[in-house]
Amino acid sequence: MELRRSRRLLVMGIVFVAGGGLVLLCGIAGSSIGAWILGGFALLLGGALVVSELRPFRFHIGADGLTLRAAGLNRLVSWAEIDALVLDEPVPTIGRNKPTSPTLLLVPAGSTIDRPLDGKSPLDGRAGLVLLELDDVRQPVDEVAEALARFAGGRFTDVRQLRRARFDSPDLTIGLRGYEPTRVDELIRRAQDALLSGNGLQRYGARAELDDARKNLPIAMRGYNHGQVDALLDELSAELARWPHDDTEPE
Repeated sequence: MELRRSRRLLVMGIVFVAGGGLVLLCGIAGSSIGAWILGGFALLLGGALVVSELRPFRFHIGADGLTLRAAGLNRLVSWAEIDALVLDEPVPTIGRNKPTSPTLLLVPAGSTIDRPLDGKSPLDGRAGLVLLELDDVRQPVDEVAEALARFAGGRFTDVRQLRRARFDSPDLTIGLRGYEPTRVDELIRRAQDALLSGNGLQRYGARAELDDARKNLPIAMRGYNHGQVDALLDELSAELARWPHDDTEPE
């Protein structure tokens, strides 16, 4: 399967370049310093967008592995070099304006991936290389996931599907003066990831973070219902207190 870049910002870049050139021409005609500054800024911004969108890209999923020209790699990465591929959708965080995109993380099997490992697997915390943001390609996320499952086999994990199978999506009511939804969603995701990992230390750390953060959850003008959130976080904290595969009552 060959993935294609969406290049969704290319048209915007061309518009900025054209607009910046037009403003510069007006500035020359009118000797306006402001037009020079505005036109130059538009040209620089538009040029940067065009260059970014036109940079070479290849992402092929096949029987031999991943043929890449992405994430600093320009070669075939065989399946033997890959210990795990993890598809996940990060939860939004407070202060982040850019919408989150499903990401594909590669956890190497050895030392042949000579790139900085800038990501972390939500399953076990191992370092990995972020290969791709799925919003950057034309193919639907589920179509890419099917191809990865077919060719990568047991190396591939769609964490989104694991969460859907393991947890009921919390149906939290939005109202006035409730808990900040972004922060609550972040805490829920961290707790769910710790439960999925089966790692006792990761569960302990997530429970400690959850219990500490809930003492001072931020309030939003429109946020989650206090009682519902408190009950859900109580349930998650209790579940995290269980040691993996332990059927005893939580602390």
